[in-house]
Amino acid sequence: MTSIAMIEAAAGRLKGHARRTPLLSSPFLDEIAGKRVLVKPECLQVTGSFKFRGGWSAVSALSPAVRARGVIAFSSGNHAQGVAAAAKGHGVASVIIMPSDAPALKIANTRALGAEVVLYDRSGEDRDALGAKLSAERGLTLIKPFDEPQVIAGQGTTGLEIAEQAMDIGVAEADVLVCCGGGGLTSGIALALEAKAPGLRARPVEPEGFDDVARSLASGTIQRNARLSGSLCDAIITPQPGNITFPILNRLCGPGLAVSEDEALRAMALAFLRLKIVLEPGGAVALAAALFHPAAVEGDAVIAVASGGNVDAEVFRMALERFA
Repeated sequence: MTSIAMIEAAAGRLKGHARRTPLLSSPFLDEIAGKRVLVKPECLQVTGSFKFRGGWSAVSALSPAVRARGVIAFSSGNHAQGVAAAAKGHGVASVIIMPSDAPALKIANTRALGAEVVLYDRSGEDRDALGAKLSAERGLTLIKPFDEPQVIAGQGTTGLEIAEQAMDIGVAEADVLVCCGGGGLTSGIALALEAKAPGLRARPVEPEGFDDVARSLASGTIQRNARLSGSLCDAIITPQPGNITFPILNRLCGPGLAVSEDEALRAMALAFLRLKIVLEPGGAVALAAALFHPAAVEGDAVIAVASGGNVDAEVFRMALERFA
């Protein structure tokens, strides 16, 4: 299981490779939410999302002999790019299994990073089975997108930074809203905050209709989504919470939140107008919850993790045309 020691070790391996992203704010966003809104823009991270942290953590933790055989991952795009970049940085091969309906930009970026991309139909094919098959056939090490201790450790470095940055500006108690798919980022941040800033509480945020984590937390048992596609928030659409991540989420996180696609698009437009950052829909849901569901968030301040910015131009244009 991932521990704070593993997260701190991952931070050491990431030093000089990952970016320390800031905490951003805007009085215009504070006015909308009726409280202080702090945004952690992981869209500014290497490869455009927090996933680089977990990818580098996992690849760098492998023994040189195992790493030399190459790695394999499955992802709708952000984990794909994170693992591909980490593999390239270590001089090893990578194979990335991606859904055929993933944004074209993410597929193109993954290939540009030197990965071999294998596409699959997410509604009719089992990506886990496909990944296991290719891994066995080629001797590749499978790096799962969230249910992997070293990936969780890498994502947890985001929480280490949040704890330090919040302390520096005098925020000791606040909800930390996290865009959540399988729970790797949320559980990593929760573990880091437990150790370094116990007054900060991680809370997962998901798209409406794909709120498996929120329902799982409410019931105390893992719940699945009825659908596996059909949302603009493709980056955080997963069947269910992970077997490793859910116990961490269940122990440490506050109740989950869900936002509409329109709220995510509006948050994208506001992030661009007020913070000058570009978000993808799945990377904007935490900010959307902070801005448009303030009554569900405790305290006078809220921290929202803007988890990724790898958005196709058409979707970004839609957000700006509707809400800018």
